[in-house]
Amino acid sequence: MEAEFNSLEAKVEQFVRLCERLRAENGELRQQLAAAQKDAKLLHDKIDGAKSRLEGLLSKLPG
Repeated sequence: MEAEFNSLEAKVEQFVRLCERLRAENGELRQQLAAAQKDAKLLHDKIDGAKSRLEGLLSKLPG
């Protein structure tokens, strides 16, 4: 009976460690996602700015 409890305790400890590791990994992934989203927004803003400047230049060309 005690061996069964020890086995169950070991499995619970293993499960807790796995949950802690996954929680930490999830936090890291959230940070990476936030950074990637910030980078994407900056690039999108740069593209919009370039597009506006290009449209301005094109409108000045004789046509």
